[in-house]
Amino acid sequence: MDAINPWFVFVLAALATWRITHLITEEDGPADLILNLCSTLGTSVLGTLMDCFQCLSLWIAIPFAFAVTYSLPEWVLVWLALSGAACLLERFGKAPADLPAYPLSFPENHDDVALRPRQGGPEDRRIL
Repeated sequence: MDAINPWFVFVLAALATWRITHLITEEDGPADLILNLCSTLGTSVLGTLMDCFQCLSLWIAIPFAFAVTYSLPEWVLVWLALSGAACLLERFGKAPADLPAYPLSFPENHDDVALRPRQGGPEDRRIL
């Protein structure tokens, strides 16, 4: 039997890390199991950990890193890479943010709050 490609195992581990982390941080879970767990934990350390995708992905990636490598230096790199891959998957999976319906307001567009008047401001413009 052929050995399994380590890249394939890494990709599977990255997808599994993302899936479990997403389930815990973004979903209610089957039969609202995750929702009830979050409600029970409240604002405890574990409860707040379940609200942060990036933080939780570090913890979820720990056991999957053992499936990919066996030496400690490689394990640390794979652990961080799995968490990073899960964070990238989460970021790429988000819908693009809608642009605001109102015009953007920049401080340099407000002549009335400027510390000093601008040369050639609205008061200096003349309509011909």
